[in-house]
Amino acid sequence: MSEIDDPNDAAGFAVIPVPAFNDNYIWLLHRDACAVVVDPGDAAPVEAALTEHGLRLTAILVTHHHADHQGGVAALAERWQAAVYGPAAESITALTHPLRGGEEVNLPALAARFAVLAVPGHTRAHLAYLSGRRLFCGDTLFGAGCGRLFEGTPAQMFDSLAKITALPDDCAIYCAHEYTEMNLRFATAVEPANAAIRARIDGARALRAEGLPTIPSTLALEKATNPFLRCREPAVIAAARAHGCASDDPVAVFATIRSWRNDFRAD
Repeated sequence: MSEIDDPNDAAGFAVIPVPAFNDNYIWLLHRDACAVVVDPGDAAPVEAALTEHGLRLTAILVTHHHADHQGGVAALAERWQAAVYGPAAESITALTHPLRGGEEVNLPALAARFAVLAVPGHTRAHLAYLSGRRLFCGDTLFGAGCGRLFEGTPAQMFDSLAKITALPDDCAIYCAHEYTEMNLRFATAVEPANAAIRARIDGARALRAEGLPTIPSTLALEKATNPFLRCREPAVIAAARAHGCASDDPVAVFATIRSWRNDFRAD
């Protein structure tokens, strides 16, 4: 595991990707010897990373209740006596600081503040955490994709994604899964003439061939290549129409391509 950000940059902390399960990323944030972890679905790889880098865990940020995002919280919270931040309206293990969105979390160990965004859709009370130009968004926005609607509605997810797209274009997107290559295959099916998607496929393949993450991406890149952020684009509307959408309304377009993505299998 290697650092992908400079700990001396304007945000004040470094970020280390900690792979877990088949395709999860747990994000380990640190400044000096203090660390914060985002969505620790498994305690073991987090403990290994803390040991490798000589870090002490001070806090845990949880975006939503699914086990692959909070399965390691209990063990880590007990071992390190760490504060646990997460959605108040979901069942989060060992939660000490319930959040609903709109709050600001101050983490002195990182010399950083995080704006808490309510981004329901994947789950009913999903949160994202924004510090400077870094967004830790769990399963709301992926590289070239977005999360399934397990608990929320298309309108909720569309509004959540709109909230994210209002952030600066250079915002770094730290999602929780390595889904980019598969998502880009779907994006190509939606917009076969989009040159930015083709270029991103080449870049993603090169990174994965070297064993490197395809994320973080940037919001600008997502706006150019992610069909779920492009529901007002004529090509995306046309693709949705071809798959049964009866309206050009962007929420209806989103709902159609999200349903299409659920069943999509690339050749």
